[in-house]
Amino acid sequence: MTDGRTSPARRRLSRLQRRLTLAYTLITLAGVGALSWLVIRTDGRSWQAAEYEEMRRRAAVTASLVYYTDAGIQLDGLYDDEATSGRPQVIVLQSRRNGLKQVFISRGPAADVGAGAIDRVARSAMARDDTVRAGGRTHAGQPVYLLAVPFYDDVAQKTSGAVVVVGDPAEGRAEHHRLVVAVLSGSALLVLSAAVTGHVLSGRSMRPAAEALDAQERLLADAAHELRTPVAVMRGSVDLADADPDRLHAHLPRLRRAADRMTDVVDNILTRGRLQAGHTSRPVPLRLDQLVEQVCEELPPSRHTVRPLLEPSVVTADPDLVRTAVRNLLANALRHGRTPGDPLERAQVDIAVHGSTVTVADRGPGLDPESLPGLLVRYRSPGGGTGIGLSLVRDVAAAHGGDITVRRRPGGGSVFVLMLGPAQRRTGRPRTRRRSADRDSSS
Repeated sequence: MTDGRTSPARRRLSRLQRRLTLAYTLITLAGVGALSWLVIRTDGRSWQAAEYEEMRRRAAVTASLVYYTDAGIQLDGLYDDEATSGRPQVIVLQSRRNGLKQVFISRGPAADVGAGAIDRVARSAMARDDTVRAGGRTHAGQPVYLLAVPFYDDVAQKTSGAVVVVGDPAEGRAEHHRLVVAVLSGSALLVLSAAVTGHVLSGRSMRPAAEALDAQERLLADAAHELRTPVAVMRGSVDLADADPDRLHAHLPRLRRAADRMTDVVDNILTRGRLQAGHTSRPVPLRLDQLVEQVCEELPPSRHTVRPLLEPSVVTADPDLVRTAVRNLLANALRHGRTPGDPLERAQVDIAVHGSTVTVADRGPGLDPESLPGLLVRYRSPGGGTGIGLSLVRDVAAAHGGDITVRRRPGGGSVFVLMLGPAQRRTGRPRTRRRSADRDSSS
């Protein structure tokens, strides 16, 4: 995010996420659609086949119960059989000289089908001497299934009629319709779930890229923010020196301090970039007291006073990261820890090592511990610094499983405590040295 607006790279990632979601949804839709079509088509055929199979069974049972004697056709076995009751309706037609005559109609609801359609399918079955299926309609226009099976006169040894079964597809069609609704509803929910899942998964898959992009943008913002001040100082000093070449030597200290400041800025930016890129620390056994002593010795002489109180201590930590954190804590104390009322605005800073803890105490105006979370946010320094130094200290502490805290110092001032996790201590008397330093620092 820059100036409250989404960066172009972020917008491209968002568009890519939407495209991936759309592609995932369309692929799922195609697969689910094909499967749904297959299920619906298969069910449509299966319930029709099941209906015709039931009609064929009833027709075959009915035809087997029809027999002839010297007295003629006998239908007494049809009245008590389950095959000739209920739906579908069974009709027995006997061939007579003047045409086909209905000699039996099963009990139950009658199908409103014209006699002509029934006669036609019966004649077709008798002519083919085989089972015949056909479709028809009621007088109201509703579709029906017709199936005819011929039966024989055992005495005359010839086809003497046909059994016609009239099936109603309405019940099966209703079941099929319910299945269609269920399949389409389930498919819609599945596609919707796939769209949501695709959006979530594509977002998660691009999260490393988004985090890397954010880290890059933060790194660029840090560089621009941090370098602005020392570059401005150097530019101003160069302009003054150019206007008065005879006093060039008077501007050299400011140029030197600005160059030192830029060196610190580059170190901080490289360290932050390393942490933001996810590069883990490279911990090694480290003499923490010696590292802090080296950082203090690197401070140039000045009116400020830095007093190390160093207890021999060995920790497992990354030397480069710890050095950066300690240097930033000292820079913060030298900038903001100047003793109130001192006409020379000198800072008195005590830096102590105890186990895996580095403590930096000043005699400045003091700091409310509740304001620490705000100071650990970039660009939130209230004293003229960039606000990146302390936030970097927090990141270094977190990389070592530690933390940074602040408390009021008795008699005035603040105490910053950097904790680097458990340490392997060496007992011994603390070493005390007094150093003078001048540091153009930032918090």
